[in-house]
Amino acid sequence: MTIKRFIAGAVCPSCGVQDSVRVFQKKGRDVRECVDCGFSDEVQEKPALVGELPETRISHGDEDKLENVTEDQIVQVVRILDS
Repeated sequence: MTIKRFIAGAVCPSCGVQDSVRVFQKKGRDVRECVDCGFSDEVQEKPALVGELPETRISHGDEDKLENVTEDQIVQVVRILDS
């Protein structure tokens, strides 16, 4: 008996519907399929990173910017006022 698991938050690469992708094993390989559009493919064991990483608050290469930052610039005290 094949156990099929839904992957929470996964988006189908074909139709773009969220929470419709499930994963199961077929002949020892992981397969993902979409229950909405029927898309199916084999999951790679070690997928290659394609393209550039998205820009984030903590991106690589920001180490140079943090060398001259003092603790006062990093830590901020927040006071909550009663209304």
